[in-house]
Amino acid sequence: MSTKVTTASSAGLLGQKVQDYVVLVKFRLSATVVFSSVMAFLIGAFGSVNGWAVLTLALGGFLVTGAANALNQVLEKDYDRLMKRTADRPLAAGRMKVSEAVMAAGFMCLAGITLLALFNPWTAFLGMVALVSYAFVYTPLKRISPIAVTVGAIPGALPTMIGCVAAQGEITALAWSLFLIQFLWQFPHFWSIGFLGFEDYRKAGYQLMPGIDAPDRGAARQALGYSLLLLLAGALPYVLGATGVVSLVVVSALGLGYVFLSWRFVKRHDRKSALGLMFYSFAYIPFTLLALFADKI
Repeated sequence: MSTKVTTASSAGLLGQKVQDYVVLVKFRLSATVVFSSVMAFLIGAFGSVNGWAVLTLALGGFLVTGAANALNQVLEKDYDRLMKRTADRPLAAGRMKVSEAVMAAGFMCLAGITLLALFNPWTAFLGMVALVSYAFVYTPLKRISPIAVTVGAIPGALPTMIGCVAAQGEITALAWSLFLIQFLWQFPHFWSIGFLGFEDYRKAGYQLMPGIDAPDRGAARQALGYSLLLLLAGALPYVLGATGVVSLVVVSALGLGYVFLSWRFVKRHDRKSALGLMFYSFAYIPFTLLALFADKI
């Protein structure tokens, strides 16, 4: 009986440890980042695509992103305890030591950058820039000023540039256009999330959203402004000759939807309009990248 109990206990501990690492690397977020990078690689690739190259990019990108997310949680563990949605993270809850998380981040960073370097020096360099700017610039800025959102949008958009550069070997106009699309997309996406989580952010002392006692409507206006710029940026791959008119129509339609929901967020400035914008933002990037890739084919 005791052997069965011990085995069950060990299995439970192992399961908890695996789950803790899933949370530490923010698995779903990291997978989303990898998707953007791989799609950009496919959009930028010439001729047939090497499956091993795609797997290498995906694994390298996942490891670098996971390392950045782990370091983010190391730096924010004391603040994560103050927010409902982050209080049960392994470091905040005390289930994982800081030394373990830092060591895991170090190994993931080393392995991830090495894999990205197999493509060309630019991919490794940009991967390192993304990690350092996210963990050591964006993360501390979150408690100082809403400018952190703009700073954080840079590493947030670099995966598309990394993917395109991995395919083309240099930073091309197409790489910049894909970077710009993902960069601009993040502002309506984040302002809607920031509106919904305003109280939680304030409890932890984060200065991500303008406003003291309530979210400032200026953030919603910024969301609208960036969505209008995104509408224009979505046409750049077509202008550059990388994709055709079909994707131009699809991406423009997606952009118009983003503009409409951002405008509604400005007008209503309530939970329902913020939720609508947030959920639409989750769909915008994957559908846009898929449209660009499909039209390239």
